[in-house]
Amino acid sequence: MADEPAIAKSLDLSGLLCPIPVVKVSKAIKDIAIGEAIEATATDPGVLMDIPAWCKGSGNDMVKMDKEGTTFRFIVRRVK
Repeated sequence: MADEPAIAKSLDLSGLLCPIPVVKVSKAIKDIAIGEAIEATATDPGVLMDIPAWCKGSGNDMVKMDKEGTTFRFIVRRVK
């Protein structure tokens, strides 16, 4: 997909429960350049609401969220 940003960091958040996935994404996004992205996988269904809400509140971009079985994969682009 042409609109997907370069993945600068990957996180495995499997087994972690709210709010830890959001905390780890929030910390990791500070380590990448504006325009780059984090790709993460998680097993907590709470990420379906928590990550998009965090993106909206932080001003970052929720690029994609997919579910494969019990695993959620998402991409967040750093905007600021």
